[in-house]
Amino acid sequence: MIRLHHAHQTRSMRSLWLLHELGLDFELVIRPLDKTLRQEPYRSLNPTGRVPTLEIDGHVLTESGAIAEYLCERFPQAGLGRDPGHVERAAWLNWIHFAETISQHSAALTQQHIVIYADHMRSAVVMQLEAKRLAKTLATVEEALQGDYLLSDFSAADIGVGQAVYMAQHFVRLDPFPKLRIWFDRITARDAFAKSVPEAPALYAKPFYPPWEVLP
Repeated sequence: MIRLHHAHQTRSMRSLWLLHELGLDFELVIRPLDKTLRQEPYRSLNPTGRVPTLEIDGHVLTESGAIAEYLCERFPQAGLGRDPGHVERAAWLNWIHFAETISQHSAALTQQHIVIYADHMRSAVVMQLEAKRLAKTLATVEEALQGDYLLSDFSAADIGVGQAVYMAQHFVRLDPFPKLRIWFDRITARDAFAKSVPEAPALYAKPFYPPWEVLP
């Protein structure tokens, strides 16, 4: 049995995308981004009250990077992972976890733009700083891209980083990163990506949230 607890347009989207790419049968539980994540029965699965949570083979995994590693090792026939002896193993692992480096800045900006409702509680300084830090992570991807994918062919690394860029594009324009833009368009044209995107915006109501230039 495989069950994914997921909230739209969050980090759990990378786990959902990977499950679709692997072609697995699984149960999808859609969780609202509200206080029920911190209440029973979900709290017993994930005490931090976040998503994703993956139930598989009697185990519970709550970190998207760990989920990617586990699924790719559990289902190697899809070729989305890199085994320990593979020449691309180190790079694959680094990209799997670099996705979280990108996402931490998107999460901070999501907090500022969306979660905090009162304007006086928002910080223009934080918004500008986090947007610059986020852009720097995208520049890292831009510099690393040498072909169609992050590695020699499509892998879970593209899924993890691609989902992180999907979130990041709400706060940083992709135009200054032409190689990243082409790569992102390529991987998001895949059917499995389309299956992981909600029909209507769930978290990000606007396509882009510019940082404030001055404090209100």
